[in-house]
Amino acid sequence: MAEARILKGRLLVVAFEGWNDAGDAASGAVSMLKDLLDLYPIAEIDAERYFDYQFNRPTSTQDEDGNRLLVWPSVMTYGPTSVLTQRAPGLATDADIDVSADNASNVYLLLGTEPSRNWKSFTAEIMQTITENSIEGVVFLGAMLADVPHTRPISVFVTSENAELRHELGVEKSAYEGPVGILSVLGEAVEKAGIPTVSIWASVPHYVHNAPSPKATLAIIDKLEEIIDVVIPRGDLVDESAAWESGIDVLAGEDEEMASYISQLEQARDTVDSPEASGEAIAQEFERYLRRRDGKADGHGKGGPSGPQGPDDRWPKD
Repeated sequence: MAEARILKGRLLVVAFEGWNDAGDAASGAVSMLKDLLDLYPIAEIDAERYFDYQFNRPTSTQDEDGNRLLVWPSVMTYGPTSVLTQRAPGLATDADIDVSADNASNVYLLLGTEPSRNWKSFTAEIMQTITENSIEGVVFLGAMLADVPHTRPISVFVTSENAELRHELGVEKSAYEGPVGILSVLGEAVEKAGIPTVSIWASVPHYVHNAPSPKATLAIIDKLEEIIDVVIPRGDLVDESAAWESGIDVLAGEDEEMASYISQLEQARDTVDSPEASGEAIAQEFERYLRRRDGKADGHGKGGPSGPQGPDDRWPKD
């Protein structure tokens, strides 16, 4: 995939925890970028307006001195030090930038919990921040639960609503129809404002949906680096991904049904990925796989060990 010339200006990379973030993969990628870029908060959403605390509850934690703290759900936009110095002259500018390439100083981040109400007002506030900071492109990150094996490379789907970007990147427009998350709502507003967007979605094995997925985070980072021309150090993420995969291997070794289910997923994936696979062969394998799923009548349901997953779960919802 070629690097996008249209994404050469100020870029906002967006991820929300919650419905759009299986395995914490998308939010994990943005959190990693935040630490590496050493960005600073430049705008925060008023959580009282957009969160139902019975749905998005605050969490209790302790600081380094052992004092108990409440951490409230929030949404924060981060920008480079230069933005702060423009707004507050005299601020130190010796941030340790660990990310390299021409575009590194143009990266902004938006990270937080998906709001539970007032999405239109929320989107309007985010659009104001985008306008104030002259953002020229937006990259949305997401992750979905899917019928994929943890032993194979994580599938990453890239889509764009912008015709020029689709041509440059060789990607398609999303054909998904159905319920959406805040990424779709925000994406529509950004496109209407004439700002190009691209979406990167990773597939997370649904049978390990309760655990963070560093392998999916790594896959998102790989694709993001490729698109926005920023070299991102992986740190411990490669080792964490290997440990994640090994841990699931151990669990599968102790569970015959889980091991059998994973083997089925591997066979289906290998059939699709094989060089000789035709469209008809792929369709036939998919139909066989669905028949095998529908034939499962045990307590785990049709979708394998963690419950049902329909065909639509394979494709990005945003």
